[in-house]
Amino acid sequence: MKLWAAVLMGILLVAVQTQTSAAASPTGLKGREYYEARGEIVWEVPTSDKVVALTFDDGPDPVTTPAILKLLKQYDAKATFFVVGRRVDQFPEILLEENKDGHEIGNHTYKHTYFNLKSNVPSMTEEISKTENSVLALTGKRTTLFRPPGGYYNSQLIDYTTTHGYLAVLWSWHQDTRDWAKPGIWRITDKVLKNLHSGDIILMHDHVENSVQTVEALKVILPEIKKRGYQCVTVTELLKHQRNAEPVKHDNSKKAGP
Repeated sequence: MKLWAAVLMGILLVAVQTQTSAAASPTGLKGREYYEARGEIVWEVPTSDKVVALTFDDGPDPVTTPAILKLLKQYDAKATFFVVGRRVDQFPEILLEENKDGHEIGNHTYKHTYFNLKSNVPSMTEEISKTENSVLALTGKRTTLFRPPGGYYNSQLIDYTTTHGYLAVLWSWHQDTRDWAKPGIWRITDKVLKNLHSGDIILMHDHVENSVQTVEALKVILPEIKKRGYQCVTVTELLKHQRNAEPVKHDNSKKAGP
């Protein structure tokens, strides 16, 4: 009986280790430390400067994006919008407004496609290049930042983005507001303000079906960030504040969102 108990314990231990390893990388491939050290994916920026990056995914949205742009202007904040190409084609005037206001545009695929181990290079190329072309035609600027939907990536995707001049940008795991799940205004607010650190990349969404929770939360978040002496900047600007430091150990409990 003792032998069987030991065997069972060993099996359970292996299972737990396997699950933990998979959590470190959405596809079960190379983990965060590997890509971070190579500068191919960024989650946050090590800095002591009081700067953070607000990022918004899945837009443009004809209702919430203009409201967010108005709030950003009110509080002298800049942001990075990771746009979905087909929504850019639907609402080009909103993308132009983002660009005019000095915000940064990032690529979030054309149809919000999730990449996994089975994703092939041609489908990745099409999803990224179609959005690239839509943004370029409107703004005259090429996007250089890419965020994979849900944070899912594989080695082929990162090889592609790196060789084609993109930086893959995810987010600080303690700053995943999960606003896409409509958790309530105060849950979104608390997630940002209770975990605020220099160099954070904050994940929000400017397109959530039938929800203005993100807009309402920003009415509290933006003035409080400013009150604490932080500046909201684009991801590219945030990277300029990076200091030389040894990579820190990270919590591998990240959960992907839209």
